[in-house]
Amino acid sequence: MASDRAPYASDPWASRGRLHGEPESETRTCFQRDRDRIVHSTALRRLMHKTQVFVSPEGDHFRTRLTHSLEVAQIARGLARSLSLDVDLAEALALAHDFGHPPFGHAGEEALNEAMKPFGGFDHNDQTLRVVIQLEQRYAAFDGLNLTWETLEGLVKHNGPLTGRKSKKKPLSSTIREYVTRQDLELDSFAGPEAQVAAIADDIAYDNHDVDDGLRARLFTMKALCEAVPHVGEIYEDVARKYPRIDPGRLIQEVVRRLIDTMVNDVLAETRRRIREADPVSAPAIRALAQPVVAFSPAMVQKDRAIKGFLFENMYRHPSVTKEAGAARDIVRALFEGFMDAPELLPEPWQRLTDGAGTPGTVRVVADYIAGMTDRYAERAHRRLKAGKAQAV
Repeated sequence: MASDRAPYASDPWASRGRLHGEPESETRTCFQRDRDRIVHSTALRRLMHKTQVFVSPEGDHFRTRLTHSLEVAQIARGLARSLSLDVDLAEALALAHDFGHPPFGHAGEEALNEAMKPFGGFDHNDQTLRVVIQLEQRYAAFDGLNLTWETLEGLVKHNGPLTGRKSKKKPLSSTIREYVTRQDLELDSFAGPEAQVAAIADDIAYDNHDVDDGLRARLFTMKALCEAVPHVGEIYEDVARKYPRIDPGRLIQEVVRRLIDTMVNDVLAETRRRIREADPVSAPAIRALAQPVVAFSPAMVQKDRAIKGFLFENMYRHPSVTKEAGAARDIVRALFEGFMDAPELLPEPWQRLTDGAGTPGTVRVVADYIAGMTDRYAERAHRRLKAGKAQAV
């Protein structure tokens, strides 16, 4: 309810609106409507068969981009509720934040970016915007999902400003650069508080659930993790001391649960401290600040880096993972080169969008087509491409 919302929360009744004007819903706020459009999107369903670290994992219990997005949404809702922010906007941003990822996780993105280098490269954040403003085609009156300004701004800027003195000075990607000529997303400021919540929820979920999956896959042991990351060791010792007969699998779950809880509580404490210090009176006031308000404390930043460092060395660079990643890169490269040379092998609706083999117009179509693939669809498309067969829709 509006009376429960902090003054610096995003207010659906004061939204800056949609690019294409629509009548307001009588039963939902504009942010609830955004969330519902995202839930019903094809892009969200595809995340079920897109992986993050493991390529087409054999077990049913490893995370996909869909389960990861649901876990991010759960953490984001809890943070937003505790901070009296708009829970629906935070959830919408969490659910859509990975829409632009191609198949095969980081390996797929690296391969597609390399293939696209002569044409400006590939960036999953840019692709997420393409999905929600163009590639989702569910409505008669417009392309995309026609999301509110606040949702689009949050998707584009959840990692910080893209231009100006607060930014990392990276060149703007083509989709974002073109879109802001139609609707100014104020790229030189931070995103609103709900987008900041979704971004840090992503960080919390990613680290801790990769720990869970890495242990489940036996890429490393709990002993090695505890020795390398002291605060994990402290939590482990506390659980083992209180529950000496606990099953090893349940022990892992309890450690991961407590790790998430520790990080969430740290974010809440640090964010409240920053809000007291800045005393923002509105969401635009939060955007104008010199730093994010939603953040880890300095001590937790160091702990977060320790977990990331351990995972990088022991999971992401594990021989079994790098072997799979190499095969995935080969598939994405072959798909890109094959469709660029023979766009007639694309499904017929995609063929109509191309303008000849090897042309700049065809490049974007091929990249969009590959980026939308699930892991198993990409593997199947690769086999058909090698056989010289046209793709099914």
